[in-house]
Amino acid sequence: MELFWFIPTYGDGRHIGTNRGARAITPAYLRQIATAADELGYEGVLLPTGRACEDAWVVASTLIPFTRKLKFLVAVRPGLMSPTLAARMASAFDRASEGRLLVNVVTGGDPEELEGDGVYLEHGDRYEVTDEFLHIWRNTLSGQSVDHEGKHLKVTGAKVFYPPVQNPHPPLFFGGSSPAGIDVAIKHCDVYLTWGEPPEQVKQKIDAVRELAEASGKKLRFGIRLHVIVRETEEEAWKAANELIRYLDDDTIAKAQKVYARMDSHGQRRMADLHGGDRSKLVISPNLWAGIGLARGGAGTALVGSPEQVAERIREYADLGIETFILSGYPHLEEAHRVAELLFPLLPRDSSKPAIHSRPQQPAAGEIVAYEHFPGSPADGFQRLPTSNRKE
Repeated sequence: MELFWFIPTYGDGRHIGTNRGARAITPAYLRQIATAADELGYEGVLLPTGRACEDAWVVASTLIPFTRKLKFLVAVRPGLMSPTLAARMASAFDRASEGRLLVNVVTGGDPEELEGDGVYLEHGDRYEVTDEFLHIWRNTLSGQSVDHEGKHLKVTGAKVFYPPVQNPHPPLFFGGSSPAGIDVAIKHCDVYLTWGEPPEQVKQKIDAVRELAEASGKKLRFGIRLHVIVRETEEEAWKAANELIRYLDDDTIAKAQKVYARMDSHGQRRMADLHGGDRSKLVISPNLWAGIGLARGGAGTALVGSPEQVAERIREYADLGIETFILSGYPHLEEAHRVAELLFPLLPRDSSKPAIHSRPQQPAAGEIVAYEHFPGSPADGFQRLPTSNRKE
C-alpha cells in the first residue's frame, strides 16, 4: 500500500467555500507541506493542474531540493503542450530529482477552461490527441527517433537526447471514466486512478477496466483519490466534517454546481451525482462523506471516522485492488501530520522501496555537435537511435 499526500496549489484553509480561516499559498507554505510529507513517510505528493492552480511543474521543481525521498506526481496536458517538449521536461525533472518523477496524464474535462487555453476539441477528439501525444512521449523517452503523422499531431525526427533516470520513462498515472479515457489508460499507462466513489462503484469500475486490460495483454495497477477526516473518536471526526462546511452557503454551492454541470468529464459527473448538490445526501456509504464535493471539483469525497474506522474503509478499497491512496485534508499541513500519526500504524504499508530501473545519470560527455550529435561513439550516450526512423 502506497500513501500519497497533496500539495494544494489552488488554496487551503480550515473551511471550504469561504475566506474564513483561509491561507495564502506561498512558496514557503508549500515547502512546509512537502517537507512534512517527506519526513512523515508519505511515498509521494500529487500536484493538481488547471488554470486555478499554480503551475505544477514549476512548483514541483522548487520542492526537489527540500525533500529526499518524496516522489512528485506532476501533470502533463496533451493539447496544451507538445509531446516532445513534455518529454524533455519530464526527463530533466527525473534527472534533477534522481528518479522521483511520476506523471499524471490530464486530458481535461472543462470545455470553457480548455477554450481559454486555445483548445477547441470535443471530448472524443481530446482523447485522440492524448493517445497520439503519449505514443510520441513514451517512444522518445525510450530513446527512439519518432516520425508520426496522425489525425491531430505530426512530428518528424522527434528525439530526447538526455534520458530520464527511470527506464524506459517515469510511470504514467491516468484517471478517466469514459470509454475513450479507459482505452487510453489501458494502451499507455501504468496506474489507473479513480476518485473516491463508494466501494461497490469502485469495484464495478476496477473490474471492468481490469477485464479490458487483461484482454489486451496489459496489467494495470490501481489508485484512488480521497480526502480524509480522521479524529480519535467518530464523534470528533463528524464534528470536524461539519465544521469544514460550516460557512458554505447555498449560493456558493449553486455557483459551484453550475460550473461542474457544464463539464463533459464523466468522472466529474459521477462525483456530482453522488450528492446532487443536496446537503441532506452527503453520507453516501459507511464513513464516506460527499460534503467537499458541494464546492470542490474533482475529488469530492472524504473518509470520516476514528482511526480504526478509516483504516477499515481503506483496507476495503485495498481488497478491491487499490494499491496507491492519494489523500488530503484541510488544512493540508496539520492534516498531513494527523493522518500519519493516527492512520499509518494501522495500515499494511511496505516500507521497503523498489529499486529504480535506472540509466546512468550522465548520458555523454562533451558538447553536442550541431545540436544533433554527441562527440565520439554513439554508444557512449543515449543515442540508441535506429538506423532508420520509426515510421507510423
